[in-house]
Amino acid sequence: MNRLRTFLLAAGGFLAALIIAAIIATYVVLQPDRFTSLLQARAKAVGLSLTLSSPATPTLWPKPALELDGVTVRGPNGGTPLIVASRGKLVLPWRTLMGRDTSISRLEVEGARIDIDAVAAYLDTLPERSSTAGATLPTIDAGFRISRGTLLRGNRLLLSDVEADAGRLASGRRFSLSLAADTADGHPYQLVLATLPILRAGVLSLDDVTLDIASPNNFETNLKGSATWRGGADVGASLAGRLVRGQGAPYTVALNVTPANQEDPLYVALKVDGESGHADLRVPPIALADWWAGMQAGGPPALPPMLGSADVQAVDAAGVQVKGLRIRATPNVPVSASTTGTSGAGP
Repeated sequence: MNRLRTFLLAAGGFLAALIIAAIIATYVVLQPDRFTSLLQARAKAVGLSLTLSSPATPTLWPKPALELDGVTVRGPNGGTPLIVASRGKLVLPWRTLMGRDTSISRLEVEGARIDIDAVAAYLDTLPERSSTAGATLPTIDAGFRISRGTLLRGNRLLLSDVEADAGRLASGRRFSLSLAADTADGHPYQLVLATLPILRAGVLSLDDVTLDIASPNNFETNLKGSATWRGGADVGASLAGRLVRGQGAPYTVALNVTPANQEDPLYVALKVDGESGHADLRVPPIALADWWAGMQAGGPPALPPMLGSADVQAVDAAGVQVKGLRIRATPNVPVSASTTGTSGAGP
């Protein structure tokens, strides 16, 4: 019995020594400070400052990683943070344990609050690209994940429960992005994008695009096609598929983007055909963004800028119900709309 007790004590002491040695080795090999400095240097290179509320903590299970607490990202002039996250994690490749590699396999952020106004203010500080410059691809070396995120504009909530997951973004490599969020009024939406980006000689091609957009218990849209960007407003795209609402018959959908020229701005053309409605509309996205900004700023009610026609038996979106909607708009006549009946937000 004494020998067994001595053996168990010796084995326990040896195991405890191994654990302590592993913890010390983890700190020595991973060197959290070098990765923190790397992140801060990358942020500084694009005019941002990154701070942590406490030093990074290394872990080895299930993969080498650094736990980050209290992540804050600000613009070059300080002020309102662009991003504030309660926690973050840098997942590292196993070769990091050799002590030389400082690459990052994946970035995970939890409880992130993103302020659109602060992001827009930061983007305004960046130098403008020449209108003749070719396309670029903002390479993402490591995939990223955002969980329990919130999108704000100042103090106003735009999206909650944001869940985003993306892989590595690089030319010639299949890329996927999934996004789910709830609007301020509680309506859930989901988006899944997959494509093969190829950047060659200033031209970015997005081949084999699949785009799925859905709102559970409301609608589901599935589109396939391709897109091309040559820089500036020289954007082209062609997507087609179907839209399904509830148990009704599906609609056919065709989405085409035509680049700007000397006479016309960038347009998005949308055709939808089904038993309960038809639409053939052209929308200038830049003018639409200006219209939306004006509406959000409390401007007078106005119909969005568009050309074409639409006849829809019923629309039920985000709690707003419209029946017998008819839209007509030509280049020389402002958009007009009529309905046979409308009702406000649903319960």
